[in-house]
Amino acid sequence: MRENNLKYCREEIGMTQTELGRVLGNSKSTVSGWENNYDDMPFKKIIAFCNLYNYSIDFVMGIIRYNIEYGKVTINKKAIGNNLKKLRKKLNKTQSMLAEDIGIPQTTYSDYERGKILISTIVVYKLHEKYNISIDWLCGRTTNMYISK
Repeated sequence: MRENNLKYCREEIGMTQTELGRVLGNSKSTVSGWENNYDDMPFKKIIAFCNLYNYSIDFVMGIIRYNIEYGKVTINKKAIGNNLKKLRKKLNKTQSMLAEDIGIPQTTYSDYERGKILISTIVVYKLHEKYNISIDWLCGRTTNMYISK
């Protein structure tokens, strides 16, 4: 992950990297890699962490500076896909145009939008960076599509 709040959150709940690794099914060194921005935390793991400890996805990913408690979210590839389609329509873009904007193949974007595969962490970041969208919105946790600046 890029700049993130994972270490802050982990320390706030009084966990070690080893303990968090056990909870998420990973090693201490994997957690360290996520916290120190050596590796991207898989999106499924980010959502699991946020659900377990009541953190905003936007906060853990370092997109906002404060936590907003939205409650739990179920990983729903189709719902995320529907929100991707809403975003694309709002931007008045084709799948090809949006995929090009964020540097991924159109076929991959199409699979995300149709809910065939779960969107990757890196693509989530690219969408936020390009369009200022809330990742919590993308996952259906809030009705606010955009992050306030």
